[in-house]
Amino acid sequence: MKHFISKNTVLGGIALALTMSSCIKDLDRKPFNEVTSATVYNDPAAYKQVAAKLYAGMMLTGQQGPAGDDRTKDIKGMDEGFSSYLRNYWYLQVLPTDEAVIAWSDAGLPEINYMKWSSNNAFIRGFYNRVFYQIASCNEFIRETSDAKLNERGVSGTILTETKALRAEARFLRALSYWHALDLFGGNVPFVTENDAVGSAPPKQTNAKSLFEYIESELKAIDGELVDARKNEYARADKAAAWMLLAKLYLNAEAQGQGNRYADAATYAKKVIDAGYSLQTKYEDLFKADNNTSTEVIWALAADGTRSQTWGGMTFLCHAPVGGSMPASAYGIDGGWGGVRVTPSFVKLFADPTGKTDKRAMFYTDGQKLEINELSTFTDGYAMPKFKNVTSAGKVGSNLTHPDTDFPMFRLADAYLIYAEAASRGAGDKTLALDYVNKIRARAYGSAAGNITSSELTPDFVLAERARELSWEGSRRTDLIRYGKFTGASYLWAWKGGVKDGAGVQDYLKIFPLPSTDLTANPNLVQNTGY
Repeated sequence: MKHFISKNTVLGGIALALTMSSCIKDLDRKPFNEVTSATVYNDPAAYKQVAAKLYAGMMLTGQQGPAGDDRTKDIKGMDEGFSSYLRNYWYLQVLPTDEAVIAWSDAGLPEINYMKWSSNNAFIRGFYNRVFYQIASCNEFIRETSDAKLNERGVSGTILTETKALRAEARFLRALSYWHALDLFGGNVPFVTENDAVGSAPPKQTNAKSLFEYIESELKAIDGELVDARKNEYARADKAAAWMLLAKLYLNAEAQGQGNRYADAATYAKKVIDAGYSLQTKYEDLFKADNNTSTEVIWALAADGTRSQTWGGMTFLCHAPVGGSMPASAYGIDGGWGGVRVTPSFVKLFADPTGKTDKRAMFYTDGQKLEINELSTFTDGYAMPKFKNVTSAGKVGSNLTHPDTDFPMFRLADAYLIYAEAASRGAGDKTLALDYVNKIRARAYGSAAGNITSSELTPDFVLAERARELSWEGSRRTDLIRYGKFTGASYLWAWKGGVKDGAGVQDYLKIFPLPSTDLTANPNLVQNTGY
């Protein structure tokens, strides 16, 4: 089921490495093979392989993997494992919040925990560069699969139908990366599409309003071209994935200065909910090595321990939370990295830390202290080995180092909670929203013991429920910003602002700075306020 990406990335990787002309001057890609864009795209059978590389770019870091030389890396100038899209996205969405601290002292990482980053932060630059590598890759695929070029090459029949669907998926992936640019960098970023010539002048800077409208229009435009919900090959985007991204776009619109769009968030969340997905019976099975069989996952980033290896992605998420007295073999891995733990504030969101009441409290406490006196001490803070390289039947994944566990980018429970938040804010059917929330809580509690009443379904309750349900899935920073709790002093957690008990920080930190390297390379760019 995962073979779409793992078996089809090599040729696509070569093609994209040769054809990309980055909008970021410091991304150096040199040809290392006689394959050219023309020869690849003249073979219609290769289109799927190139498209697979677009998906792989969300998880993998080069053509060789898990770590190649400069000829095979997607992005030079950074450790290949650190350049992973998913790994850096996780860093920026999770480490500046109450969800996690990290023990490692790599230059730039403690600053993310402390919310004291600058425009020279290597991990912010790494994610920014990965976002625009991804956008450039998608642009090239869309450019080379235009109706005019397909007609010129005589592409017809089944391959034509398949290629048009893949082109719509490339537009979805591009919209996703632009949404990340909007969310994390405030939308004040370079803007390039397939209509811009490769190697042309440095791109102009767009803004939040224009980028929001572009993402919205793109996702609506491809609705008729994407494969119907639940009908596509596993790990490929379908209509439900686009609806889910629209729901997220609208949910955060007001916080991003684009007006109240909660009614639209509810509408698109409901479209996902009505598409036929169902909650996974056991919560913990969503994060195991056979989660590709889940009925709840709408779209996932696929991992395969044998065929697609990386030091980022799921290798990081399965190894980094394991250390101290934790037996690595219980998690299907060959050893822990002793890195990430949760803060006391996060633990307190649960009824109790044992998991006996709420099964989503997946904490390991043996030998771990609740309080975090030192970030560098792994046993300071409860561990949370949420992702495991073990199947629901207890079978270890195919590789002890690189897991088979996929990352669920979008899943049904999130759609339930988007609808519930919109309803709690006055947009949507609150009775229906209550039913959705109680379905999630019934799974977590194993009974109706955790069910809530209509009066308890408030925006603040939904925020806490999102933390419990979606922990470490990359939404916490965005959620806290939407609720006005990310900056300031209204909500504190350990080491916020670089202080053990937490301290308020300034509002400009709601968005990250543009990397200083890109400001130097592109005179059209103006730095985000505060940096």
